[in-house]
Amino acid sequence: MKINVLKSDKHSVEFLLEGERHTFPNMLKQKLLEDKNVEFVSYILDHPLDKSARFVLKTKGVSPKKVLEDAAKQVDSDLAEFEKNIKKAFK
Repeated sequence: MKINVLKSDKHSVEFLLEGERHTFPNMLKQKLLEDKNVEFVSYILDHPLDKSARFVLKTKGVSPKKVLEDAAKQVDSDLAEFEKNIKKAFK
């Protein structure tokens, strides 16, 4: 998955997640919405045939990079827990 930053400043960023439509963008958006430092987050599919999701993220007093890194760690942790539970369920 490639990230292409379109705009960036101290408290906002707009970027494309190339090759992603709904699955990962929706999971990332949900994790970002759980962060109290996020003022606004959304992703847009510019065209039905486009294979990229355009994210818009605005933060409160924290850099967007930090918020995205924290969300990525949480997604990783959730997936590791899910994998553990799969192994346990299908012994």
